[in-house]
Amino acid sequence: MKKQQGFTLIELMIVVAIIGILAAIAIPQYQNYIARTQVNRVLGEISSLKTSAEETFMRGGTPSGAASLGFTSSDLMDGGVPVVNFTNGVGSITATLGGNASTAIRTATIAVSRDADGIWTCGVSQGSATGWDASFVPPGC
Repeated sequence: MKKQQGFTLIELMIVVAIIGILAAIAIPQYQNYIARTQVNRVLGEISSLKTSAEETFMRGGTPSGAASLGFTSSDLMDGGVPVVNFTNGVGSITATLGGNASTAIRTATIAVSRDADGIWTCGVSQGSATGWDASFVPPGC
């Protein structure tokens, strides 16, 4: 009887083929996961400014920009900071994705808006993002 000395060429080729198939499925799913998490991250970054904006309104003021709300910068936003635009307590905080954001979501915009009653809402616009998927929109937006 002969003892087996190792793997045959066909066994190795089957293993390589299986790894290739798994990689072909996993890589696009991972890229979609990255895009979703980046959209959620930017939403979290601009949503945190709502508290500062509300405090400014309670003191009788109007936020004049992201810096006045305590925002420093984000590498996922175009220009690094969101646009803050309020008049008489009504307005929005808007971020355009760019910078280090995934190409699938670049140029999309995320906005948290406040109405006259003080109710905040969230919205996401695709812009001209080429790889946009509806699953990138965070729940509740």
